[in-house]
Amino acid sequence: MIHGGKPLRGSVSPSGSKNASVAILPAALLSEEKVAIENLPDIRDVHVLENILRALGARIEYSPGQMTVDSRSVESCVACEELTSQMRASYYLLGAMLGRFGEARIAMPGGCKIGARPIDQHLKGMEALGADIELTDTEVIARAHGGRLKGAEVYFDIVSVGATANVLMAAARAVGRTTIVNAAKEPHIVDLANFLNSMGANIKGAGTDVIRVNGVDSLHASTYAVIPDQIETGTFMIAGAATGGDVTVTNVIPTHMESMTAKLEEMGVFIEEGEDSIRVVGTGRHRGTSVRTMPYPGFPTDLMQPLSALMALATTRSRIEENIFENRFMHFDALRSMGAQIRVIQPGRVAEIDGVPKLHGAEVIASDLRAGAALVIAGLAAEGETLIGGLTHIDRGYDHLEDKMRALGADIQRIRR
Repeated sequence: MIHGGKPLRGSVSPSGSKNASVAILPAALLSEEKVAIENLPDIRDVHVLENILRALGARIEYSPGQMTVDSRSVESCVACEELTSQMRASYYLLGAMLGRFGEARIAMPGGCKIGARPIDQHLKGMEALGADIELTDTEVIARAHGGRLKGAEVYFDIVSVGATANVLMAAARAVGRTTIVNAAKEPHIVDLANFLNSMGANIKGAGTDVIRVNGVDSLHASTYAVIPDQIETGTFMIAGAATGGDVTVTNVIPTHMESMTAKLEEMGVFIEEGEDSIRVVGTGRHRGTSVRTMPYPGFPTDLMQPLSALMALATTRSRIEENIFENRFMHFDALRSMGAQIRVIQPGRVAEIDGVPKLHGAEVIASDLRAGAALVIAGLAAEGETLIGGLTHIDRGYDHLEDKMRALGADIQRIRR
């Protein structure tokens, strides 16, 4: 429940990156020694992965923000369907288990219903490394020829973050060299590569479109801290602007936020960057802008939905072109119920938003993770009371979001009805 219209003021720090964490935790299976992962966000997806690792036989020690994974006792290469169906990133178990055991059996992944998100590029990469793939209606079953993957050139037809991460994990313990061409460049890909290297992997070129991996026989123990969450950082930045507030987001990597910063500045928001901080000051009603979602370093699809809440309050028309997922517009009906003027030009792809002077509170439901963040921002900026349901989506990727917003002065609380 949010009573909006209060400018956010103060400092806030994002938690560790969700997108990095959900790749790094499965990658811990590649080591047969203890691995300590720090700066983990306290989110549902992390806890689902914790339970998956336990079910596989790993010994887990967890305290808020940190998990130690000892996978020496893991012998199973079959992931629990009940758990893997709860999250999209469970497909990372494919690369991790193929790299470690030479075989893997996982249920088709679940997660937010924001589009088809096929795993064909993942499977293409595994086949290039010498895996035989069998698909059933519910499972992916993969086995490496001769029990171990072999390095090869992997060319992706499209830039895929998930496929890049999966092949990185599999190739880390393959025999010989793997070259990944048309690789994703996202910060969490670089973080995954750094984590693997901290355990003794030999990976070069992460952050560019060509990554080279020299496979190793084993990986050792490591202690590694996850990077700050790029999407949570952007969510706080947008919320500060939308409420006409003055918010400093600390403990961040400003270079990861360049596309977000550029769009806010186009809209007339004041931005002040520090070495590891970004200050955002709302300057009244802001101008509209145009956004085309693209792979990194382009504008991230995960921030398009939160930004649409600010666009709804702009003085001029904004335009969105969504190029990653086809179902990213499902939150528009909820924004319309709060007074937003949104017109879909091409279903799932192109929309125009004519800004209005104010939004009003309403009862709405989050349809997916980032839609939930958009509705929180809209509720914080709106007049009156907003009730947001579907919090399980928000909890998948935001670490105690309402507590952090309340620390900035928001009138927001979680209630039971």
